[in-house]
Amino acid sequence: MGFRATVLTLYPEMFPGHLSYSLAGKAMERGQWSLDSIQIRDFATDKHRTVDDTPAGGGAGMVLKPDVLARAIDSTCENDARPRLLMSPRGKPLTQERVRELAAGQGVIIVCGRFEGVDQRVIDARELEEISIGDYVLSGGEPAALVVLDTIVRILPGVMGNDLSGLHESFEGGLLEHPHYTRPQEWEGREIPAILTSGNHGAIEKWRHEQAVTLTKERRPDLLKD
Repeated sequence: MGFRATVLTLYPEMFPGHLSYSLAGKAMERGQWSLDSIQIRDFATDKHRTVDDTPAGGGAGMVLKPDVLARAIDSTCENDARPRLLMSPRGKPLTQERVRELAAGQGVIIVCGRFEGVDQRVIDARELEEISIGDYVLSGGEPAALVVLDTIVRILPGVMGNDLSGLHESFEGGLLEHPHYTRPQEWEGREIPAILTSGNHGAIEKWRHEQAVTLTKERRPDLLKD
């Protein structure tokens, strides 16, 4: 059985989105992974299918109701050990290490928040792991969920044509990736670095590592500290 993803959302039509194309789309066609989207609103019980209410204590915006969301989660989770993620700007930053852990499992359940947030009680009661894809705020969790799934699917076994492609990318070794070049040899007066056409693979690997370290120092020194 392939990797199985379930997304809980108020906008199921947003899925699979870009994941139906390219490597991810072909992998889905081959059965290497699957995606189900569940409409949270289907679990509301009133005639207006209400999923949100005003925040306790006052304040702007609306909050996703715990009872409705819990029913949606429970519909997917009977005897289901897949991690339950909540896309949230206050969550732990997504890392390549966490992506590898998720990709090694059977699948994932992702809850897409909306409005001002999700009632804390359902986060606690259903043990949702809050994850952030960056220090900014989106209109909803759907774009973030697509990002998370993209990071996971591309490293599933057999999805990339050459599994070695993922070994030298940014963050895989704690560094940003080295610069890339391809033909033509000269373009607008700029030459491919001579070392890359030398045929000396040991020297090439050394150069690439040095370039990766330099770029990381310049752009993401926090990675070197970590």
